Amino acid sequence: MSEAIEILKSCDAFLEGHFLLSSGRHSGAYCQMAYLQQYPDKCAAAMEKVAEKIREMDVDVIVGPAMGGIVYAYELGRQTGKRAIFTERVDNVMSLKRFAIHPGEKCLIAEDVVTTGISSLETKRVIEEAGGICVGICCVVDRTKEDAPSPIPIVASALKLDLPNYAPEECPICKEGKLPLVHLGSRKMKQEAKQTL
Repeated sequence: MSEAIEILKSCDAFLEGHFLLSSGRHSGAYCQMAYLQQYPDKCAAAMEKVAEKIREMDVDVIVGPAMGGIVYAYELGRQTGKRAIFTERVDNVMSLKRFAIHPGEKCLIAEDVVTTGISSLETKRVIEEAGGICVGICCVVDRTKEDAPSPIPIVASALKLDLPNYAPEECPICKEGKLPLVHLGSRKMKQEAKQTL
């Protein structure tokens, strides 16, 4: 785990400030995983432990939600010999546009960062609508809390980070009023979340 955080820090993939997460919650820290993706060797090293775990599992397909999961699904597929595909948004709805999941295939969702696991439910829906079986999530960074676990089991992560995140109305950074709220994710936010920017 400590090796993974050092890898993230070495490529500025760990940021501090005031961030709007894709869940709608706020945080004083953000993992900008696109920065890790600039360095294939570092990305491969960060995912080695996750790949080891996947090799022990009965998995047919690794599914990376666009944008954040695409590179990690590919890298895990490369390291494990599994098929790797991605879902993407069509009119802001997660869809399986370019690939097929065959009925009964066991699918593992590959994410960059998981905070609440809510975003992964969209990909789980896509997998199940295609007849696949969602066996869990793997990720680079697991930010889930014990009192708010992911609705889909996280079966492997490169790094577990206990970073506070807050409901917007409870955010101490907002109350302090010194740092603007920044949204760095690729997903379009609901109108009410946009209004907090």
